[in-house]
Amino acid sequence: MSIKSVLILGIGNTLLSDEGIGVHLVNRMQQRVGEIPGVAFLDGGTLSFTLAAPIAGADGLIVADAARMGEAPGTLRLFHDEQMDRYLNTSCSSVHEVSLGDLIDIARLSDTLPRRRCLVGIEPEALDWGEALSQTVEPAIEQGISEIVSILVKWGVTSQSDNSQD
Repeated sequence: MSIKSVLILGIGNTLLSDEGIGVHLVNRMQQRVGEIPGVAFLDGGTLSFTLAAPIAGADGLIVADAARMGEAPGTLRLFHDEQMDRYLNTSCSSVHEVSLGDLIDIARLSDTLPRRRCLVGIEPEALDWGEALSQTVEPAIEQGISEIVSILVKWGVTSQSDNSQD
């Protein structure tokens, strides 16, 4: 079965430096690649239950977020499908109204869990007040965009040539 619709969701608080990396990544990717048929970009901010509906409406879900993994700041890791679910269930430190794990559980319970899922997790360095990413984490934006484009190609949503950058 092919993936017909993908939600690319950036989450985080852009007022807390690296905590906002998911939102920065998704916004920059959308500006760079523009519209892709079947792909929706969404700034999920600090999460809420209102995100359950867009998640339920997608065949594929790609989430970009700051993730505590015990790695060096700026390290990017991909968590696919069940690996993503396991990571979210073991990493329950969320300062948001609702956690991403809660939203995945809602989708699972309502039988609307996207068939394909991927978390693009980036280890933060600074979570202090500030609207800019730390210099250590900033380069992960470009890496994250490349990884998401590769995932879209792998899922058959787009071809590499559709996303060539000028």
